[in-house]
Amino acid sequence: MNQVLGAKPFRFTRVLLYITLITGSVFMLLPFVWLIRSSLMGTSQIFVFPPEWVPAPFQWSNYPEALTSVPFGRYFMNTFIIEVCVLAGVLLTSIISAFSFARLRWPGRQLIFSLLIGSMMLPYAVTLIPTFVMWRELGGLNTFLPLIVPAWFGGGAFNIFLMRQFMLTIPRDLDEAAYMDGGTPLTVLWRVIVPLCSPALIVIGIFTFIDVWNDFLGPIIYLSDERNFTLALGLATFRGLNNTNWPYLMAASSTILAPVVLLFFIGQRYFIEGITLTGIKG
Repeated sequence: MNQVLGAKPFRFTRVLLYITLITGSVFMLLPFVWLIRSSLMGTSQIFVFPPEWVPAPFQWSNYPEALTSVPFGRYFMNTFIIEVCVLAGVLLTSIISAFSFARLRWPGRQLIFSLLIGSMMLPYAVTLIPTFVMWRELGGLNTFLPLIVPAWFGGGAFNIFLMRQFMLTIPRDLDEAAYMDGGTPLTVLWRVIVPLCSPALIVIGIFTFIDVWNDFLGPIIYLSDERNFTLALGLATFRGLNNTNWPYLMAASSTILAPVVLLFFIGQRYFIEGITLTGIKG
């Protein structure tokens, strides 16, 4: 009898939880649905009130016309080049830096790590002007260098912190066994630690990919030649001072959003696993 009575509150709580999650999901998906329906409408139909959720008729021509009205192929290649270079730099340097903080012993390690974590509190606006002046003096303006090179010097404080916390969950017995077999720190890193850190690497990779893919501030500061524009800057070409081509803007935005959504669904399991396991030990 008690088991039956105990099961009813549990079942009610579970149903209430599902209803809350479904309601929240609807609100979270509403902007995405609005984006898709607007990409298949004309300008007059987008802003009609009350809103029409089903295009009549479906204007599929918005997609090819939006992607050919500006050189999106070139913008995609520019973004792809930056993505590959930044991902390689972030993954390589963050895992090397994190290994040094998590598995090696050297003087001042804790102090430097504390300073590294403290740098995360600096607003981006504080370092924006000095960084811009530095790249101007180095002749890096209107090139991809300001967007790529920083990734090869540590990979970012947050990424190092995330990777270090994950490495702390790996038993040190594995390191000692490798050292006893004649291994070096580099052997331990690439043959022991890196294979076990794949969930954390995937998390960092997803975060980095989304940041670079959606980055608008960096390219607009350093890139002035339209031939070097990224996809984020390409979207801005649909907006003018007096007129904005909303159907084309929505269609191009939907196309650019698709790889990010696809990437998340592919790496969702590893993403959740990496977030769950990171930080178990401190």
